Amino acid sequence: MPEGPEIRRAADELAEAIVAAPIVHAELNLPTLSKRAGSLVGQRVVSITPRGKALLTRFDHGLTLYTHNQLYGVWRVAAAGERPETTRSLRVVLESATKALLLYSASDIALMDDAGLAAHPFLAKLGPDVLDAGTTVAAVRKRLGEPAFAGRQLGALLLDQGFLGGLGNYLRSEILFDSGLLPMRRPKDLDADERKRLADACLRTPRLSYATRGRRGKAYSAKGGFRFMVFDREGEPCIACGTTIERQEVGTRRLYWCPRCQA
Repeated sequence: MPEGPEIRRAADELAEAIVAAPIVHAELNLPTLSKRAGSLVGQRVVSITPRGKALLTRFDHGLTLYTHNQLYGVWRVAAAGERPETTRSLRVVLESATKALLLYSASDIALMDDAGLAAHPFLAKLGPDVLDAGTTVAAVRKRLGEPAFAGRQLGALLLDQGFLGGLGNYLRSEILFDSGLLPMRRPKDLDADERKRLADACLRTPRLSYATRGRRGKAYSAKGGFRFMVFDREGEPCIACGTTIERQEVGTRRLYWCPRCQA
């Protein structure tokens, strides 16, 4: 599943293609939404913004299209009228005179007003977004001390969108490595320096990934950019100390770590 950095980079690409352009054709190919697609024709897209792993496409008449890719959803940008050959199910079409935004395979889609957004069960429970400039290290440190989070093991906590929105599996491994912590540690057992390192890594790691990594996570950037230090590197030497990277299942998902750097 794409994580916060990939979702935000996708939002950037979609927004560049269609923001401010009038919609000339729209499709919402789900039974509960198909009749509402016509209400989007003639409207302009005001913004396309991520919230955790969801995208919010806002129109100038006040409605917002909520979409969550989950495991299989994918957005594509095409020329107006173009429909690339694929076996995927086309769920959403937002088309201007020159560009088409196409959402395939997703099923978590809704068209809502502001009241609906405020009451949406996923959005209402979502923690601060790690890529939001307003989310600070101090705010993350404070959340680590809250009763709902302080007693949970970090391996599970860092996948909980209610703690911080936008984190995911590769970021979990990299954040724990960056902060020198093991997944079974709990926030309430960390000393002040460990809490600060963890809070800092929770923001620094995804923000570096967003700024420097390939949009779909396939490419590393040049020196100083994001790279996997431990994730998907089982059996390889740690870049920092040379110790063999290990893998374990934590919360039914794979986690990679360095036995020395995270001792």
